[in-house]
Amino acid sequence: MTWMSKEYYLPYFDGDYILLTPRDLLTRDDTFINRTDMINNLQNIAPSIEDATIRFELNNYFINVLPKKKKEMSKTEKDKAASILIREHPEIIDYYIKYKEEKEEEATSISKQVVQEVKQLFNTQLQELTRILLEKTDFYKTKTNSYDEAYNRVLFLKSVIEDMDGYRLFYLNGKPIKRESDLQIMYRLVWFASEMDVNREVNNGRGPVDFKISKGSKDTTLVEFKLASNSKLKNNLAKQVDIYKKASNTDRAIKVILYFNDNEYKKISTILNELGLQGCKDIVLIDAIDNKVSASNVKI
Repeated sequence: MTWMSKEYYLPYFDGDYILLTPRDLLTRDDTFINRTDMINNLQNIAPSIEDATIRFELNNYFINVLPKKKKEMSKTEKDKAASILIREHPEIIDYYIKYKEEKEEEATSISKQVVQEVKQLFNTQLQELTRILLEKTDFYKTKTNSYDEAYNRVLFLKSVIEDMDGYRLFYLNGKPIKRESDLQIMYRLVWFASEMDVNREVNNGRGPVDFKISKGSKDTTLVEFKLASNSKLKNNLAKQVDIYKKASNTDRAIKVILYFNDNEYKKISTILNELGLQGCKDIVLIDAIDNKVSASNVKI
């Protein structure tokens, strides 16, 4: 990538300029060639490696490391073993790059598809979400403290999704959005017309939090968005927000969880019951099921 200077005429709203963001930057996906993909493709790379020593080392990895169950060796430990192997035999990187170069057309196709999805989600569907919030709720009229404003805006968003067919805006090509980052971006982009300072992914020393809503140093609220499909949801609910509260010197934090089917709803309810958090006001569940029928009637 080459950086070039150029003059642009920026749009403005209410006296402030609006910075334009290239669509491809909003995808936030890994590049086509990346470390995680290389580790995941070691088995595909192996047949093309001519060096017998490297092939032997790879076979040992496939036989002695990959088959181990989670209790015996975690994915992190397996990835670490693969990283050590690659560090000892950097030639593997060359084979991986060659393997990916042979899939150049796939890279172009994936890139175009992802950018098109981002255009659909943030240009078309986000505008529709903003219009509904503006016309049918008081989302942009709230003027209180950071907690009340953040919480009320979450409830407005919940109402639009559950009661005004807004759930449709969180589907792409008939399927639920896959990334929590998409949900977070959509929430952030509808936060205009507010006196609050809205910072996304603030790192206060103990890991990033999705949003920090504040008005001065003494009025701060943390907001976290999660998809129910997140495999680490229970651990996150049990530990993460408490850590963030301490790091940000605030006792107010809101967790928002979006679910797309009955199984995800059951999963959330079970987790909340196990943690003694069922009915907690600060944990807001949003029903994005596309038939709007059964989640409220599910028996846990």
